[in-house]
Amino acid sequence: MSPLDSAHVSLWLLNHFSTFTLAVVTVGGTVLLAVGGSVLLRRRYPSVARGEHNDMVGVTLGMFGAIYGIILAFVIVTLWTQLEDTQTIVASEATDAALITRDAAAFPAHVRAQLDSSIGGYVHAVVEDQWPRMRAGNPSYGATETHLAAAYEALQHYDPKSESEQVFYEEAVSHLNDVASQRRARITMARQELPPLLQVLAFGGALVLVPLTFLYGMRKLRVQMLFVASVAGLVGFSLLLVFVLDRPFAGELSVSPAPYREGALAQYWPHGTGDVSADHRTPPAKN
Repeated sequence: MSPLDSAHVSLWLLNHFSTFTLAVVTVGGTVLLAVGGSVLLRRRYPSVARGEHNDMVGVTLGMFGAIYGIILAFVIVTLWTQLEDTQTIVASEATDAALITRDAAAFPAHVRAQLDSSIGGYVHAVVEDQWPRMRAGNPSYGATETHLAAAYEALQHYDPKSESEQVFYEEAVSHLNDVASQRRARITMARQELPPLLQVLAFGGALVLVPLTFLYGMRKLRVQMLFVASVAGLVGFSLLLVFVLDRPFAGELSVSPAPYREGALAQYWPHGTGDVSADHRTPPAKN
């Protein structure tokens, strides 16, 4: 499977299955496979149960587990930081758009109407067009370009007549530039994914660490099953975190478009549509 196909599969799973379902499959599947593998190995090689090689296996398991744990911790912290940064970018973009509408109150009616129309169209395009594309892994600048260009045109063609208008005009231009900058950052985040080498280390390392626990023999089968299941469960849950955090705009734990419907931007949405949770959970249509 190519990296592109793998990305499409992961996005489809995140957008069509709940986090709980993915947790049951990932963690439960890892534990079941690990326990089953351990039982089969004990039956095939009874000497394992006597712990003849526990000294060597214990050292190897401890060393490899420490290295793998550091790698997983680094990956998870990096992805979590990326998710928080994305939330900050979205909130900042929405805030700058809202500030433009407030600054526009200082301008003549025709300029204010142009900015209101542009910003209103922009936030609708972000939520209704651009967001589903980002959830599907196909972000596009074109979805909002027309509205952003219209806002720039409205400001470029207006010459402030008073000192007060000049102050608000400069603020509006600054906020509009920030909106354009945050839009680029948001779309860049929508295209980000864990580098292939880190994916290999995270998921491939589990294929080495979990089977190593099979070789650590214990006389009582139940005790060994508990040991193997505990390690497999921890590894499975860590991999689940890596999977769901890798895409900041897909899945239940993804960034919400709610900031574009709140505060000063709520005026651009009909009453009763302020709840974006339903839109946020709906899987994107195929493009």
